[in-house]
Amino acid sequence: MSELEMKAELERLRAENAQLKNKNTGGLSLKVSEKGAVSLYGMGRFPVTLYKEQWLRILASAPEIETFIRENDAKLKTKE
Repeated sequence: MSELEMKAELERLRAENAQLKNKNTGGLSLKVSEKGAVSLYGMGRFPVTLYKEQWLRILASAPEIETFIRENDAKLKTKE
């Protein structure tokens, strides 16, 4: 491999690395799992995967969850 080819490959890898770093900090993403469930990525090391009706129950309970979090704020820890 010539020096010119190595420089080109290095630049390609740097660009790919930068793209992957930006993708990881982009927040949350959703995918349909192989079994037809909804997987939420970006919350931790592993995705949170639930079936449609489970997500809908959680979403319907959002106000209660928010109230619970506010009421127990002093007891709850944050992940930094």
